[in-house]
Amino acid sequence: MLTLPFRKIGAWAVHAYTATGALLAFLALLAVIRHDARSTFLWLFAATIVDATDGWMARRVEVKRYAASLDGARLDDIVDYLTFVFLPAFFVYHFQMLPVGWGALTVAAVLLSSAFGFTAVDAKTPDCFFTGFPSYWNIAALYLFALHVPPAANAAILIALAALVFVRIGYIYPTRTPTWRWVTMVLCVVWGAMVLATTWMLPDPPEPLVIASLFFPVYYLVLSLVLQRRRRLA
Repeated sequence: MLTLPFRKIGAWAVHAYTATGALLAFLALLAVIRHDARSTFLWLFAATIVDATDGWMARRVEVKRYAASLDGARLDDIVDYLTFVFLPAFFVYHFQMLPVGWGALTVAAVLLSSAFGFTAVDAKTPDCFFTGFPSYWNIAALYLFALHVPPAANAAILIALAALVFVRIGYIYPTRTPTWRWVTMVLCVVWGAMVLATTWMLPDPPEPLVIASLFFPVYYLVLSLVLQRRRRLA
């Protein structure tokens, strides 16, 4: 049985762990400036691991009880905006992945839509769904870069995803949505391994590997739409 001081130390350690995402974002930014795509996405992959595990840790050590003076959810949102919105937007702009004359507009659409997405009161629902496209810009940027998608198509895809932020569809929260959670988690681990392999082999990963790894985004979207329909009918 842990004593109160140790519980408080554990709770604050989890807050510190969440905050390391900001440091990973800074390292990713330096990699972008060096024009090092592989290092950029490796740092963002590490940030994704932190984001995927800090919530579970926070609940285990009861941060809301033992470190209540700091809002962990707000800290998490700040870090997530840096790592999963600002960094990918800067990446696609710096690597000239957008058509001439459309770069600033496309980046603005990404940054501003996600600012709304993160601050909307229904951004996360009580039944563990994200409302609107959940700002997975790091994933979008990785696939667009790895598949060498033409600039015009990149802009069209990113602007379409930005528009989907405002469409109030529920997307599953992989680690928390109860329906098929363990299936989702197993598939997510397999997908994560494929994404890590893809990232390690940047800038020219094998196209079959990249295409095959799309199985999880497709699964994620289909399951989200099926559950969204059930929620509406209920």
